[in-house]
Amino acid sequence: MERIKARIRDIPDFPRPGILFKDITPVVLDAECLRLAVECLHRPFLGQGVTAVAGMEARGFIFGSLVAWELGVGFVPLRKPGKLPYHQVKSMEYDLEYGSAALEVHTDAVGEGDRVLIIDDLLATGGTARASCELIESLGAEVAGCAFMVELDALRGRDRLERWPIHSLLHY
Repeated sequence: MERIKARIRDIPDFPRPGILFKDITPVVLDAECLRLAVECLHRPFLGQGVTAVAGMEARGFIFGSLVAWELGVGFVPLRKPGKLPYHQVKSMEYDLEYGSAALEVHTDAVGEGDRVLIIDDLLATGGTARASCELIESLGAEVAGCAFMVELDALRGRDRLERWPIHSLLHY
């Protein structure tokens, strides 16, 4: 974990003043570090009956698609409104640490009998992750758990995800 942690850089005042952004770009630039992160993200969910992985736009796409590959399952993109091509979408609004947003998913992405692993780079206040879990469940699927590269413990996002198993690689 120290190798991954050493690659995460702090960007002050991004995306707005007062926010200390944890930039994972150096992690994905380092092939060995990226492999290690993906291995550590998916390992706890091996043998758990995961049938799909969902990742939130945009950095969740990076880790989510790689974890899906490792688990041998499909990837479900959770996108900002208006970005999915298929006209039948379900939407969920949520609050961020620094504003509000919404996510959409194709209505035929998952359904009853599916066990979906939710992946993102960072857990802050838990708004994005909770909306993702509720969006997946609104389609009839079960959330197998949530996995994050980084968790900002002081923001207590984990408290908003008490219904689902959570796995975070690094805690700040």
